[in-house]
Amino acid sequence: MKKIVILGAAESGVGAAILAQKQGFDVFVSDHSAIRPQYKALLDAHHLRWEETQHTEEEILSATEVIKSPGIPDTVPIMQKVIAAGIPVISEIEFAARYTNAKMVCITGSNGKTTTTSLIYHIFRTAGIDAGLAGNIGHSLALQVAEQPHEVYVIELSSFQLDNMYQFRANIAVLLNITPDHLDRYDFKMQNYIDAKMRIIQNQTADDAFIYWADDPVVTRELPKYPLPHQRYAFSEHQQTGAQGYTANGIYQLEGPTPFAMPQQELALRGRHNIYNQLAAGLAANIFGIDHEAIRKGLKTFPGVEHRLEFVCETDGIEYINDSKATNVDACYYALEAMTRPTILILGGLDKGNDYSEIIPLVKEKCAGLVYLGVDNKKLHDNFDALGLPVADTQSMQACMDACRKMAKPGQTILLSPCCASFDLFKNMEDRGEQFKALATQNVPHA
Repeated sequence: MKKIVILGAAESGVGAAILAQKQGFDVFVSDHSAIRPQYKALLDAHHLRWEETQHTEEEILSATEVIKSPGIPDTVPIMQKVIAAGIPVISEIEFAARYTNAKMVCITGSNGKTTTTSLIYHIFRTAGIDAGLAGNIGHSLALQVAEQPHEVYVIELSSFQLDNMYQFRANIAVLLNITPDHLDRYDFKMQNYIDAKMRIIQNQTADDAFIYWADDPVVTRELPKYPLPHQRYAFSEHQQTGAQGYTANGIYQLEGPTPFAMPQQELALRGRHNIYNQLAAGLAANIFGIDHEAIRKGLKTFPGVEHRLEFVCETDGIEYINDSKATNVDACYYALEAMTRPTILILGGLDKGNDYSEIIPLVKEKCAGLVYLGVDNKKLHDNFDALGLPVADTQSMQACMDACRKMAKPGQTILLSPCCASFDLFKNMEDRGEQFKALATQNVPHA
């Protein structure tokens, strides 16, 4: 019997283990950290073998194939030994795709992918399509394939997932943008990160479609390297030659594959960056053949994404916005661009090789103060203190919010848009956002 070893026992790993067991493999799950109780319960319910807080090498190195959590870099010791042993390593998405004939609508990009993925899923469900939401959000693709199969999957793909995908094929691939992110995982070489993102179009055929942002200089530079015969649909903020999706004179317009238009003011999401997300989502739905009225309804009724420019509350004349998903400089740029009030900006966390120069002009224009939130804030001091804005240095969300409230005045906004990963002080970006929201609302009367 072939043996599958799963490294990492969270959402993707546990789903992969359950699917592997269903397909008749000998399965072993190993996590170097403690496994969360809900995942232990799932593993036990399926009588799967697992270990936590260690990696038993003889178990792992006897694998026919390893399915690796996207959060595990190849540089950790156990992965170095797996690679040296010549054991194939794949992602959960790659594994799950072997056991379904469902259509795959896949989205990647440095920014906007969660919003765009969620919006496409919302439109599909609004249209009555049997769709599942998977990848970086939703439930594990493997678990859905094993226990709750769908006709279509809408999948958010990170560069880490794409790294270990080889035969997987996206029927509709969406590439929103490529800006510096996760460079610490790519030897601080931008081209390595770009190459990972471009893997979303590998294996596409003439029957498939590729949607991309026509104004992204990196994407447009890379495209000539990939002379694949699949259909290409470009979107742009403004009407231009070759763009099948754009806005013009207050109208949201899709030219292909069938013409569709609606007033821009009816779109659910505001902000320049969300124009791109909504154009990409509309094109994906249009290409899939979804009824135009369902597209219109989906674009009008989408509720937005938690932790992405999420309005939390307004108290004492001060507005609180949770943008904890802004884990790179470009995402923070879009958030600042959307601000209409003087802003107290919360920055900081685990730096991923960030170049902050891009947002310095917007910080000058939009910000009334800066609060640094991280274990090591030296790089933030070096980049922003010279602007002459009020600055505070904090190492906990409570201290951060106390500093924000001292700085902020009525008519201003406190914005959490950190530019950085959260793992220095928080479990993840959701934990960071939840702590922000809890402290923002703790003195707000409830209806």
